[in-house]
Amino acid sequence: MLLFVGLGNPGREYSRNRHNIGFMALDAIGRRHNFSAPRAKFHGLLREGTIGGERVLLLQPQTYMNESGRSVGEAARFHKIGLADIVVFHDEMDLPPARLRIKVGGGDAGHNGLRSITAHMGANYKRIRLGVGHPGDKTLVHSYVLSDFAKSEEPWVETMCGAIADNATLIVAGEDASLQNKLHLAMEAAGFAQVKRPGEK
Repeated sequence: MLLFVGLGNPGREYSRNRHNIGFMALDAIGRRHNFSAPRAKFHGLLREGTIGGERVLLLQPQTYMNESGRSVGEAARFHKIGLADIVVFHDEMDLPPARLRIKVGGGDAGHNGLRSITAHMGANYKRIRLGVGHPGDKTLVHSYVLSDFAKSEEPWVETMCGAIADNATLIVAGEDASLQNKLHLAMEAAGFAQVKRPGEK
């Protein structure tokens, strides 16, 4: 069994924030693979389904970002899921918009959701890092991630989340290099190889 965790903040006012792209990716996976309706459990919203013959749980913590680890820890302990079988989808400011990278372990790069999960579980879980770009000034980071994606960004966000859902069997199989390649090709084919931040020339 695998546990896919999408990071974000609960509530309609946050639903289109850059910080919530992890939630958006999980929603796309759930729709594409006919997962169960979400139910409240483990201080989060939990859906169950199968991808590539493997049972997968989709968890969206409802604790707010900086307490995400509490929800993840409860779900993992209850289902006896180890770090190697946890995959976390999150926004990544160190990557340009519409780019994706995968890594296992490492630091949290100032991301409060990752910091919380690491504090509760340890660091050696897989992270699927979804690039949202950087505002260019450290003082603007907080407002940037808690702002909605611009209208001009919504097409690449939907394309990326859809491509992740289309290729979720590669996540289950642990074929990270193939997944990154498939996502890159999908974004390139859709014309999103070089996406700029709003206001960038």
